[in-house]
Amino acid sequence: MRKSHPVRRVVLATAATVSGVVLLLSLKPASDPAAASAAGAAPQQTAAGQRSPQGGTQTGSGTVTGDAAQTQYGAVQVRLTVSGGKITKAEAVQAPKGGLSDQKTQLAVPRLNQEAVAAGTADIDSVSGATYTSEGYKKSLQSALDRMKPASSGTPGAAGSAQARTVTGKAVQTQYGPVQVRITVSGGKITKAEAVQAPKGGLSDQKTQLAVPRLNQEAVAAGTADIDAVSGATYTSTGYRQSLQSALDQAGG
Repeated sequence: MRKSHPVRRVVLATAATVSGVVLLLSLKPASDPAAASAAGAAPQQTAAGQRSPQGGTQTGSGTVTGDAAQTQYGAVQVRLTVSGGKITKAEAVQAPKGGLSDQKTQLAVPRLNQEAVAAGTADIDSVSGATYTSEGYKKSLQSALDRMKPASSGTPGAAGSAQARTVTGKAVQTQYGPVQVRITVSGGKITKAEAVQAPKGGLSDQKTQLAVPRLNQEAVAAGTADIDAVSGATYTSTGYRQSLQSALDQAGG
């Protein structure tokens, strides 16, 4: 019995050693750096694939809301959805409400939304019968477009648009109300002019509707504030030219 006892110990030790080797072999693949990296590769690729599209849609894309433009019947405010520097959706988050305003809003806003997406600018036609809503819509749309420029300036092919500047002249007080002109300048030339403020109420509405579009055209055509006054709207014309000149001074023109 005493002779077999050491042998039994050897057998037990050998068995323990073999078991240890087997355990080490079974654990080795899990502790192998190559195997571990291979095992983790798939989840990392999936996570990267999820982040990449999100980063891509943020480049030149997003939602931009213009300033609320006050009209005689209520505020108008436009929100744009932009993708790749282009308008893909336009909507009025504020529009005149109550009484006839509800009907005019339902008539005008969908058409204005379509025009904004199609044109990609605020140079869109007013909807007949909803002049105030249309004008407010265009002003808010322009302010939203102005906010788009920094986001779109980094997109390919936007070098030309990055050079364009929008400048607003000083508000000039006239006998019938303030006149304020905003111009868009590109390459040292006026590409667009609009009155963000003009006399309102009574006969002033008619004179403004008559004079301002003509003055806008004259400003773009002439490229200076040396434009003719519109007959019957002398005060508005004078205020327009003064505000236009202050905008040109800011633009360096």
